[in-house]
Amino acid sequence: MSDSSKTPAAPGARPPWESTAAFLLLRLFLGLRALLAGADKFESGGTYSLANYAKNMGRMAEGITGASFLPLWMTRPFAHSLGYILLALGAALLLGLKTRLTLVLMGLVYVGLGFGLMAVQEDQGVAWIGIYVVLIAGALMLVRHDRFALWADRHD
Repeated sequence: MSDSSKTPAAPGARPPWESTAAFLLLRLFLGLRALLAGADKFESGGTYSLANYAKNMGRMAEGITGASFLPLWMTRPFAHSLGYILLALGAALLLGLKTRLTLVLMGLVYVGLGFGLMAVQEDQGVAWIGIYVVLIAGALMLVRHDRFALWADRHD
Protein backbone atom coordinates (compact mmCIF):
# COMPACT_ATOMS: atom_id res chain seq x y z
CA MET A 1 0.00 0.00 0.00
CA SER A 2 1.40 3.40 -0.93
CA ASP A 3 1.67 6.42 1.29
CA SER A 4 -0.91 8.90 0.00
CA SER A 5 0.45 11.70 2.20
CA LYS A 6 3.34 12.20 -0.24
CA THR A 7 2.16 14.29 -3.14
CA PRO A 8 4.26 15.02 -6.20
CA ALA A 9 6.02 18.38 -6.24
CA ALA A 10 4.29 21.11 -8.15
CA PRO A 11 5.95 22.24 -11.38
CA GLY A 12 8.48 24.96 -10.62
CA ALA A 13 8.73 23.95 -6.96
CA ARG A 14 12.19 23.90 -5.39
CA PRO A 15 13.76 20.45 -5.14
CA PRO A 16 14.67 18.98 -1.77
CA TRP A 17 17.77 20.48 -0.21
CA GLU A 18 19.48 17.06 -0.34
CA SER A 19 19.73 17.22 -4.13
CA THR A 20 21.19 20.71 -3.96
CA ALA A 21 23.69 19.61 -1.30
CA ALA A 22 24.64 16.48 -3.27
CA PHE A 23 25.29 18.53 -6.39
CA LEU A 24 27.26 21.15 -4.48
CA LEU A 25 29.49 18.46 -2.95
CA LEU A 26 30.13 16.93 -6.37
CA ARG A 27 30.80 20.33 -7.89
CA LEU A 28 33.27 21.28 -5.17
CA PHE A 29 35.09 17.94 -5.30
CA LEU A 30 35.36 17.81 -9.08
CA GLY A 31 36.34 21.48 -9.30
CA LEU A 32 39.08 21.12 -6.69
CA ARG A 33 40.32 17.90 -8.27
CA ALA A 34 40.64 19.49 -11.71
CA LEU A 35 42.19 22.67 -10.33
CA LEU A 36 44.81 20.81 -8.30
CA ALA A 37 45.51 18.30 -11.09
CA GLY A 38 46.11 21.23 -13.44
CA ALA A 39 48.39 22.99 -10.95
CA ASP A 40 50.33 19.77 -10.39
CA LYS A 41 51.40 19.81 -14.05
CA PHE A 42 53.48 22.93 -13.31
CA GLU A 43 55.40 21.33 -10.40
CA SER A 44 58.85 19.82 -10.36
CA GLY A 45 61.05 19.50 -7.29
CA GLY A 46 58.66 21.51 -5.15
CA THR A 47 58.61 24.56 -7.45
CA TYR A 48 55.97 25.64 -9.93
CA SER A 49 56.89 27.26 -13.24
CA LEU A 50 56.08 27.42 -16.92
CA ALA A 51 59.44 25.78 -17.67
CA ASN A 52 58.51 22.85 -15.44
CA TYR A 53 55.17 22.62 -17.22
CA ALA A 54 56.76 22.47 -20.68
CA LYS A 55 59.23 19.81 -19.51
CA ASN A 56 56.59 17.71 -17.71
CA MET A 57 54.11 17.79 -20.57
CA GLY A 58 56.80 17.09 -23.15
CA ARG A 59 57.77 13.98 -21.21
CA MET A 60 54.12 12.98 -20.92
CA ALA A 61 53.55 13.27 -24.67
CA GLU A 62 56.75 11.40 -25.52
CA GLY A 63 56.00 8.69 -22.96
CA ILE A 64 52.53 8.04 -24.34
CA THR A 65 53.84 8.02 -27.91
CA GLY A 66 56.69 5.69 -26.99
CA ALA A 67 54.40 3.18 -25.25
CA SER A 68 51.45 3.20 -27.64
CA PHE A 69 50.25 3.57 -31.19
CA LEU A 70 49.46 7.27 -30.70
CA PRO A 71 51.71 9.59 -32.75
CA LEU A 72 53.57 12.51 -31.19
CA TRP A 73 51.70 15.02 -33.36
CA MET A 74 48.54 13.86 -31.57
CA THR A 75 49.81 13.54 -27.99
CA ARG A 76 51.88 16.73 -27.86
CA PRO A 77 49.01 19.26 -28.33
CA PHE A 78 46.80 17.38 -25.87
CA ALA A 79 49.55 17.17 -23.24
CA HIS A 80 50.69 20.78 -23.64
CA SER A 81 47.16 22.14 -23.27
CA LEU A 82 46.02 19.76 -20.51
CA GLY A 83 47.19 21.73 -17.46
CA TYR A 84 45.65 24.98 -18.66
CA ILE A 85 42.39 23.24 -19.55
CA LEU A 86 42.18 21.58 -16.13
CA LEU A 87 42.89 24.88 -14.36
CA ALA A 88 40.23 26.70 -16.37
CA LEU A 89 37.59 23.99 -15.98
CA GLY A 90 38.32 23.55 -12.28
CA ALA A 91 37.99 27.28 -11.62
CA ALA A 92 34.84 27.51 -13.73
CA LEU A 93 33.24 24.61 -11.87
CA LEU A 94 34.15 25.99 -8.45
CA LEU A 95 32.71 29.39 -9.36
CA GLY A 96 29.64 27.94 -11.04
CA LEU A 97 30.24 29.36 -14.50
CA LYS A 98 27.98 27.62 -17.01
CA THR A 99 28.17 24.48 -14.91
CA ARG A 100 26.46 22.12 -17.38
CA LEU A 101 28.83 23.07 -20.22
CA THR A 102 31.82 22.95 -17.86
CA LEU A 103 30.90 19.44 -16.72
CA VAL A 104 30.47 18.21 -20.30
CA LEU A 105 33.86 19.65 -21.29
CA MET A 106 35.47 18.18 -18.17
CA GLY A 107 33.96 14.80 -19.00
CA LEU A 108 35.41 14.97 -22.50
CA VAL A 109 38.85 15.84 -21.11
CA TYR A 110 38.71 12.85 -18.77
CA VAL A 111 37.56 10.58 -21.60
CA GLY A 112 40.57 11.80 -23.60
CA LEU A 113 42.85 11.10 -20.65
CA GLY A 114 41.29 7.67 -20.28
CA PHE A 115 41.86 6.94 -23.97
CA GLY A 116 45.54 7.83 -23.62
CA LEU A 117 45.88 5.61 -20.57
CA MET A 118 44.09 2.76 -22.36
CA ALA A 119 46.53 3.12 -25.25
CA VAL A 120 49.49 2.59 -22.89
CA GLN A 121 47.62 -0.15 -21.00
CA GLU A 122 47.72 1.70 -17.68
CA ASP A 123 44.77 -0.14 -16.14
CA GLN A 124 44.93 1.43 -12.68
CA GLY A 125 44.91 4.94 -14.16
CA VAL A 126 42.03 4.01 -16.45
CA ALA A 127 40.05 2.84 -13.42
CA TRP A 128 40.63 6.16 -11.60
CA ILE A 129 39.67 8.15 -14.69
CA GLY A 130 36.55 5.98 -15.00
CA ILE A 131 35.55 6.93 -11.46
CA TYR A 132 35.86 10.63 -12.33
CA VAL A 133 33.77 10.12 -15.48
CA VAL A 134 31.05 8.46 -13.38
CA LEU A 135 31.17 11.33 -10.87
CA ILE A 136 30.88 13.85 -13.70
CA ALA A 137 27.93 11.92 -15.16
CA GLY A 138 26.28 11.96 -11.74
CA ALA A 139 26.89 15.70 -11.46
CA LEU A 140 25.30 16.19 -14.88
CA MET A 141 22.24 14.32 -13.67
CA LEU A 142 22.01 16.66 -10.66
CA VAL A 143 23.01 19.92 -12.38
CA ARG A 144 19.40 21.14 -12.40
CA HIS A 145 19.78 21.48 -8.62
CA ASP A 146 22.64 23.98 -8.94
CA ARG A 147 21.66 26.87 -6.68
CA PHE A 148 25.04 28.47 -6.01
CA ALA A 149 26.40 29.57 -9.36
CA LEU A 150 27.81 32.89 -10.54
CA TRP A 151 26.64 32.29 -14.11
CA ALA A 152 23.92 29.70 -13.96
CA ASP A 153 22.70 27.49 -16.76
CA ARG A 154 19.11 27.82 -17.80
CA HIS A 155 17.08 25.13 -16.09
CA ASP A 156 14.76 23.26 -18.42
